[in-house]
Amino acid sequence: MTAQTPTSQPRTGGRVLVDQLRIHGTERIFCVPGESFLDVLDALHDQPAIDLVVCKHEGAAANMAEADGKLTGRPGVCIVTRGPGATHASIGVHIAQQDSTPMILFVGQIARAHKGREAFQEVDYAAVFGSMAKWAAEIDDPARIPEMVARAFQVATSGRPGPVVLALPEDVLDNLVACADAAPYRPVAAAPRAEDAKALAAALAGAKHPLVIAGGAGWTDAAVRDFAAFVKAWDLPVACAFRRQDVIDNRDPHYVGHLSLGVSPKLAERVKTADLIVAFGTRLGDIATDGYTLLEAPLPRQTLVHIHADSAELGRVYQAALPIQAGIGPGAAMLAGLPAPSAPAWHDWTAGARAEHEAFVAPPKPHPELSGVDMAAAMAHLDAVLPEDAMISNGAGNYTIWLHRFYAYKRPRTQLAPTCGAMGYGLPAGIAAKLRAPGKTVVCLAGDGCFLMYPQEIATAAAHGANLIVIVVNNGMYGTIRMHQERRYPGRQSGTTIANPDFVTMARACGAWAERVERTEDFAAAFERARNAGQPAVLELMTDPRQITPAMRATELPA
Repeated sequence: MTAQTPTSQPRTGGRVLVDQLRIHGTERIFCVPGESFLDVLDALHDQPAIDLVVCKHEGAAANMAEADGKLTGRPGVCIVTRGPGATHASIGVHIAQQDSTPMILFVGQIARAHKGREAFQEVDYAAVFGSMAKWAAEIDDPARIPEMVARAFQVATSGRPGPVVLALPEDVLDNLVACADAAPYRPVAAAPRAEDAKALAAALAGAKHPLVIAGGAGWTDAAVRDFAAFVKAWDLPVACAFRRQDVIDNRDPHYVGHLSLGVSPKLAERVKTADLIVAFGTRLGDIATDGYTLLEAPLPRQTLVHIHADSAELGRVYQAALPIQAGIGPGAAMLAGLPAPSAPAWHDWTAGARAEHEAFVAPPKPHPELSGVDMAAAMAHLDAVLPEDAMISNGAGNYTIWLHRFYAYKRPRTQLAPTCGAMGYGLPAGIAAKLRAPGKTVVCLAGDGCFLMYPQEIATAAAHGANLIVIVVNNGMYGTIRMHQERRYPGRQSGTTIANPDFVTMARACGAWAERVERTEDFAAAFERARNAGQPAVLELMTDPRQITPAMRATELPA
């Protein structure tokens, strides 16, 4: 690699920034324009290789960038203006942090000479984002833009991936500077040691009831293949961590369920009674461990092997009997290379866990006193008719429990769901997915409250030809909060009802095809019309508000 030399022609800081983004492989930027980064917008005018997606809300733009990072493994890029723009976009940074997604948020900033005076829209971005991002800084010299942008890409993708925030003072962006471009970043990942593989093989050989918990970020097609080969060779049961179901084909006989909200009680019991847990890629957060109860902290009852890319996560909550620092790719290759016994002793244990899972995900018959669309039947229909590589996005809410329980994810990078439980994520993420893979089917599932966070982004989808299908589950309430309310204060509804607009009219006004579905038997035909609409499509599903989850009703109806 040759040393970089300053360019002969001075460039504005905005053009230097755009040149660095091109060098680091950025293909798409999500933004809401602001006067604080006009020089960046001007430079993008002359850079047609970078697609600029102009969104309606900074929170949606940041969500799109986060989803793009999930899908590609490269940093999703978002640019917003100072003050309100940055605080709106903070939700995407928080999602990227909790979901371990590579992302870079660039924020316009006030002029350097005005700092510290509480000037118009002034924010100390390092202070605001310091606890939320892997790195947050401000570029105070245009000559350092190449250096700091290269560092941003490196930090966002190395170890445990995550978000970086860089503030860009407007006079840094409009200053002329002659400086060297950086070289393209090179992501790095920790590799396991030979003794790690030997110790893991010994732990498996001594187990009677092992269980693998898989999750985390950075899964590639090769890693998914290696991991599948490992669990098949060792005949191991695999449970996926919260909203990481697409790391293994859910039809695989070794897949035994999802450690999530609405977890199967029998799967939870399997975690408790396992004698060996191999946690691969996952941090073992509170949802996957049911509030740190399925595995006790700091010392689990089960023997714990914890494989993670970031040394800071090893021992952070749980003291593993065998901690292994390894990225997803090197870790999966290690697992695939372990010599397996010809007949593992736990075949019945694995088969039993799979049988329990299959019983749990069988759609139940709808209750005769409930009205509207039966969500279990709707999700089973999607599972039957969607292509294997269809991508499904969702935000937060109880409606997601039906999706995660009754839909089988079959390919890697087909699940776009925030592990931090952010409402509003599904629609922006679905738009990003359709832009990234125009030839694939993309379905967004959103509750009515979730959809109302960023419904205007339907217009963004229409403007950019992102013809996804949005299913709005309308039960007229914030279902998750109502669930907790009914548990603690039964019959005392307060603050959880939603006065909804006409979603069909709203969607059509934003450029979408739209239809309302009120009966289960009408869903299949309506979904087919949505698939053939040739434009963004919105299906509003009317559901019974009494069916709060697949297992909980808000009234005393017989089971």
